[in-house]
Amino acid sequence: MQTDTLWAPWRLGYVQGGTEPAQAVEPRTWRAGADRDCFLCRAAAADPADFRALGVVERTADAVVVTNRYPYTNGHLLLAPLDHRATLADLADDVLLALQRRLAAWCGVLERTMQAQGFNIGLNLGRSAGAGVPGHLHWHIVPRWQGDVNFMATVAGTRVLPQALDALWEQLTAARDARP
Repeated sequence: MQTDTLWAPWRLGYVQGGTEPAQAVEPRTWRAGADRDCFLCRAAAADPADFRALGVVERTADAVVVTNRYPYTNGHLLLAPLDHRATLADLADDVLLALQRRLAAWCGVLERTMQAQGFNIGLNLGRSAGAGVPGHLHWHIVPRWQGDVNFMATVAGTRVLPQALDALWEQLTAARDARP
């Protein structure tokens, strides 16, 4: 029987419970109500010089978009409001609309740059619903392709990610800047 080796070096920190790169970056100024232990709050407050280290591909007046450090598939992004809010009811209507517009825009970026053919988009509200960061709501944008091999997570306990996170960051920030 042949054994395949899948290389995913960024998983080691997660498995070992080590320090996240986001924890090593100290923003100069924090947003009111920010949680200093929250990686999304760090991304929302970060200096643009730290965006690459934090995986920030976009920050607008209302939202921050980051690459997921422990992705389900290649191109997995997280979209969050800048403010540390736990529920949809905590968001003003204009912020909720702005977040949905960013969600649509980033689906378009992933379609153009990665030829994504579909998406799983999810929002886990509260720890009992599976939220890994229950205090800072965020959407998962997971690109999908016909015939992708992500069935392996179900049958073999393995995910296949063909691109390094740093290369993904470069690809997406270039695509963001080249938007039509």
